[in-house]
Amino acid sequence: MTDSLRLAAGDTAPDFTLTDQTGNPVSLASFRGRKVVVYFYPAAMTPGCTTQACDFRDSLGSLGAAGYQVLGVSKDTQAKLAQFAENDHLTFPLLSDEDLAVHRAYGAWGEKNLYGKIVTGVLRSTFVLDEAGQITLALYNVKATGHVASLRKKLGI
Repeated sequence: MTDSLRLAAGDTAPDFTLTDQTGNPVSLASFRGRKVVVYFYPAAMTPGCTTQACDFRDSLGSLGAAGYQVLGVSKDTQAKLAQFAENDHLTFPLLSDEDLAVHRAYGAWGEKNLYGKIVTGVLRSTFVLDEAGQITLALYNVKATGHVASLRKKLGI
């Protein structure tokens, strides 16, 4: 059964507090007053997710200069996220959502077509939030490769 929830521009982003790769709690509410990019990815240290994370890493300067904080969210354990961050020199928070509560709140968990087979899993998704925590851009089923460049273009960065 497909999770039908889909967030859209104008919706208030669901608040959350998750543990980052260093074991510290990170609360979305603590970023009020800043623009935030929250992206959901299927699994640390897989080819597509590594490409996407490194693209975000390489774009942190321009995103930061435009006032954006990047947060990556996956169902991986904190230990796996720590290894991912170390292996690929990822300096932004990677958040562990093992129980999938935040994935579900954002509509980033559901049915997808994987190599011709319908499976339930993480829907690679990105959300851009304004300083008040409102969603300005909700992108579902994005491609790992080229996504950050496309996102920067949409944001005028």
